[in-house]
Amino acid sequence: MAINIGLILVIVTLAMGLILLLDKLFFARRRTGKMPVIVDISRSVFPVILIVLLIRSFLGEPFRSPSGSMMPTLLVGDFILVNKFAYGLRLPVTHTKILDTGSPERGDVAVFRYPVDDKTDFIKRIVAVPGDTVAYRNKRLYINGEAQPVTVIGRYRGVGSGALETNDLHARENLMGLEHEILIDERYPDFNPQCRTLAHGTITVPEGHYFAMGDNRDNSNDSRCWGLVPEENLVGKATFIWMNFDMEVKGSPINWGRIGNAID
Repeated sequence: MAINIGLILVIVTLAMGLILLLDKLFFARRRTGKMPVIVDISRSVFPVILIVLLIRSFLGEPFRSPSGSMMPTLLVGDFILVNKFAYGLRLPVTHTKILDTGSPERGDVAVFRYPVDDKTDFIKRIVAVPGDTVAYRNKRLYINGEAQPVTVIGRYRGVGSGALETNDLHARENLMGLEHEILIDERYPDFNPQCRTLAHGTITVPEGHYFAMGDNRDNSNDSRCWGLVPEENLVGKATFIWMNFDMEVKGSPINWGRIGNAID
């Protein structure tokens, strides 16, 4: 069961704020002895917790890449900073949008709540926006009827948790003018038997929804399998890698070369 850190922060912040308010209104003036421990702790911790809650809710949130679905762009063990301001300011817990600050664009690497289970966060690339048509045939992505150009780089060599992707086709895809790298496993058909969204042809992305895919095209549970990402499920835009830690890597588990890399 996933821990809802946002809910915990809200509860702790409200509890401490209530303790301080009640103390100020009813107890502080009549107190003659030592301040109660719970009030002392609340006075010390409340400002810090409040600042953390505000930053995490409205500005930035750390996120860990849990799988290899976005390889080679993101590796297992990448710790990512998510810009919460990019797609609108939302209240914590309820996720109600209170300020519209922008929308995902094609090519954005976005974090969103999994439409099948909104307690789980996913990270994928937005490949189609409202009004676009999407198809996927013979390992090629089609947007608005046009096959997106793919340039082969070579064979991928994975390390650590990504070693299973070694020998996948390593390529560069041009998504409507925006380039990013992808992996293709030629041993598999276009669609996993459980991924049926595009299996029968082209779909049109309706208003308020987005089509998301992993860069690791044959090892990604994405919109091809479970459908579209509703706008209200958006969490934010992945901006840069602030740490990489993979225990499967021989030697040092920290990949210092990835720290500070922007996410394209």
